[in-house]
Amino acid sequence: MGNTGVELGAVAPDFQLPGLRLFGEFVERAPYRLSEHRGHPLVLAFYPLDASMTCTRQLCEYDNEFEGFEGLGADLWAISMQDLNSHEGFARKNGLGFPLLSDTRHGVAEQYGVTMLDGRAIRRSVFILDGAGVVRWKHVAMLGLGYRGAQEIRQKLIELFPAPAGQTFDLPAPV
Repeated sequence: MGNTGVELGAVAPDFQLPGLRLFGEFVERAPYRLSEHRGHPLVLAFYPLDASMTCTRQLCEYDNEFEGFEGLGADLWAISMQDLNSHEGFARKNGLGFPLLSDTRHGVAEQYGVTMLDGRAIRRSVFILDGAGVVRWKHVAMLGLGYRGAQEIRQKLIELFPAPAGQTFDLPAPV
């Protein structure tokens, strides 16, 4: 069957992917390396396709709640297999203000165990990592029609990380 992905309590596999983020009309393109993101939680949202109806609804909902994630001390990175040009058009059309990362070769999705159709597609999946990069919660969809809503993710962040925003999250190491 292939890689079953990362388990709860494990340190998430490091990766570096090209990504972009909108700041108003300005687009910043840069590499995003997981190991350089430490000290506070990170939500990794894998999604199948830019501009599809369900992905658009999902990421627009996340964008509307993004300040709610940030207020809890968490960042959000969304990852799909499209290239940065596709991501830029998608982000501009929908005003998405969080980073969109490009996993064109599906290497990261494969590491996380979220590919399907013999690696040709990415499953809709969400991972919540703590400030040390440890996986504290995950959901991997079987197909990809349903997604975990922003309210559910915010609630998980509150349950997992009750520390006030702005503090470093000092959580126990995985067992």
